[in-house]
Amino acid sequence: MAPEKASGVVRRWKELLVEDGEFFRGVVQEVVHQVLEAEMDEALQASKGERTSSRLGYRSGSYERTLLTRVGRLELRVPQDRAGRFSTQVFERYQRSEKALVLALAQMYVQGVSTRKVKAITEELCGHSFSASAVSGITKSLDGQLQEFAQRSLESEEYPYLILDARYERVREGGVIRSRAVLIAIGINWDGRRCILGVDLANRESATSWRDFLLGLKQRGLSGVEFVVSDDHQGLRQAIGQCLSEAVWQRCYVHFLRNALDHLPRKADDDCMKELRWLYDRRDLEEARRDLAAWLLKWQTKYPKLCDWVESSIEETLSFYRLPLAHHKHLKSTNMLERLNEEIKRRTQVVRIFPHEESCLRLVRALAMETHENWIEATRYLNMQLLREQRKTALRQLEKAA
Repeated sequence: MAPEKASGVVRRWKELLVEDGEFFRGVVQEVVHQVLEAEMDEALQASKGERTSSRLGYRSGSYERTLLTRVGRLELRVPQDRAGRFSTQVFERYQRSEKALVLALAQMYVQGVSTRKVKAITEELCGHSFSASAVSGITKSLDGQLQEFAQRSLESEEYPYLILDARYERVREGGVIRSRAVLIAIGINWDGRRCILGVDLANRESATSWRDFLLGLKQRGLSGVEFVVSDDHQGLRQAIGQCLSEAVWQRCYVHFLRNALDHLPRKADDDCMKELRWLYDRRDLEEARRDLAAWLLKWQTKYPKLCDWVESSIEETLSFYRLPLAHHKHLKSTNMLERLNEEIKRRTQVVRIFPHEESCLRLVRALAMETHENWIEATRYLNMQLLREQRKTALRQLEKAA
C-alpha cells in the first residue's frame, strides 16, 4: 500500500475513534463478546456445535449483563452452560472498577458535589448517568464505617480540653421542613492533637439533648476533661454542669462580644468595643482585670447598661487565663469548631434540604470523619508539655504552702 493511501486510512480510523463514540463502544463490545465465547469454549473443551469426546458440558443460551467501562456502557450477552458451572473472569477487573466508581460517587457527594453534577460527570465518564436517588443509595455504603467512627471507644486516652458547639440543618420530616441541631464535640488529647469525639442530631439544643450527648461520650470512655469551651446556651451550660462538673468552663469570648452589642445603642463609639476586645490579649488574669477596671471607669457614664452587664458576666470569659500562655488563643473561644461548622455548611448548602435525618447525619459524620483523620495525620495542634509543667509548678507551690 502506498504511504499516502496508508496515511489516509489511519486518518479515517482516527476520525472514527474520536468522533463516533458509538462506533468505538461497538468495537469494544464485540471484542468482549468474542472473549466470553472463547472462555466458554475453553471451559467446555469444545466450540459451539463441535462434536468431540472430550466435551465437558453443553451451552444453554445466554443472559444479559451491563458493564460500565471507560468507553461507555456495554450491553453484553454472557454465555451460560447447562450445569451452571461456567464463570467468566472478564468481569473481575471491572467489578473492582465498579466498586471504585461507587466509592468515588460517595466521596463526590461527601465533598459537596450536587447530585445533578454527579449525574453529568458519570454520563461524561462512562456513558451512564446515576439519578439523585441512586447517588443517595450509593452513599449508604458509607454507613458501616460512619457507625464505627461514631461509636468508637474513647477509653484509650484522656482529653483535657473539650470544645462543644452546635449548628442547624434543614430536614424534611412528614412533609414538613424542620431545623435539626447538629451537636459536635472536639477534644484535644495529651498528645496535643485535635479529635472529633462525637457528632449527633437533636430536635433542638435543650439541656436534655446536650446531657444525653455528653453522657453518650462518657459511656464510650470520655475521661480526664479539665477545661470545656462553649457559648452561653442555657441548655448546654446545664448539661456541662451536670455531666462535667469537675471541669472548668470557659464562655466563648467571641459570642460574649456579640452579646455585648445588645446592650449598646446603634450609634455607639467604636473604641468602646475595641478596648473591651483588647482585654483578651493580655498576658495574665491580673493584667486583664486591671485593664477591665480602667475600661469600666472610662465608659460607665456613657454606657451604664453595657458596663453593668459586662461587670456581672465577664469573669466567665476569663477562665482561659489559668492555662499556659501559648494555649490562650486556641481555647478562649469556640473558633476552632466554628471553622469546622463553616466547612460543613459549605458542603451541606449544596443539598439545602435533607430528605430525612439519616441522610443529614450520614453527610455530616462523613465530613467529620474526614476532618478527624486529617487532624490525626497533621502536626500537633498544641504543645501539651506546657500544661504538664504548669500543673507540676502548681503542685509544688501547694506543697510549700502546706
